[in-house]
Amino acid sequence: MNNRQYSYKMDIGIVKIAEDKDFEKLKQLYDNNNDWRLDYNKPDLSVWTKSVSGISFRMVKIRTRFPDVLPETLYDVLHDPEYRKVWDTHMIESKDIGFFNPNNDIGYYSMACPSPLKNRDFILQRSWLDTGIEQLILNHSVFHKDYPPRKQFVRATSYLTGYIVRPSRNGDGSELGYVSHTDPHGKLPVWLVNKITQIFAPKMVKKLHKASVAYPNWKLVNNPNYKPWHFPEQIASPRIRIEDRC
Repeated sequence: MNNRQYSYKMDIGIVKIAEDKDFEKLKQLYDNNNDWRLDYNKPDLSVWTKSVSGISFRMVKIRTRFPDVLPETLYDVLHDPEYRKVWDTHMIESKDIGFFNPNNDIGYYSMACPSPLKNRDFILQRSWLDTGIEQLILNHSVFHKDYPPRKQFVRATSYLTGYIVRPSRNGDGSELGYVSHTDPHGKLPVWLVNKITQIFAPKMVKKLHKASVAYPNWKLVNNPNYKPWHFPEQIASPRIRIEDRC
């Protein structure tokens, strides 16, 4: 992939308000299969991987369909921090550090890894866009002076991770697109990281599908009107400026 298509490697650590072109890059990666290798293909789930010049770890892409989940439900599941505690069994801690505007924030996320691997954590800037036709979520790793690396974790790097939610192409349910290029760091051989990525991706999709089916009933009795990703006036984290702490 050329630098014009994949400039996120240069943006690691840089906090900036996402622009339309950033979301367009995500859509290009998802919709264009040139130079991607198809590694897994089932009727409702396809997984591709791609080499990126100058980086050992492969990029992964998923396309799947949830025929029994509405797009708006899937989008809410990807956003809802309280529900993530219910369905994301790998998560150790997730914290909203602060927000720049109603569509850009910074957060901390730590996750459990199978023994003997050390657990990983991230500082991520997240950006999202709801066009009414499709919903897009982006994140990449940044730095924050109040959240230095912790001894009990290996600080991992997300060059780019993104979700695209669309109505299903055949009209039933939703389509989910996922693109990720992540370096877990630590003493892991490249071949093992690439293999784990290929195995983990389908499992993640299965877990997300199950969570999405259960979400409407869960939300009915768990702050049903609380959706700060739709209603910015509900945002509880502090507002921050790029120049203050990043």
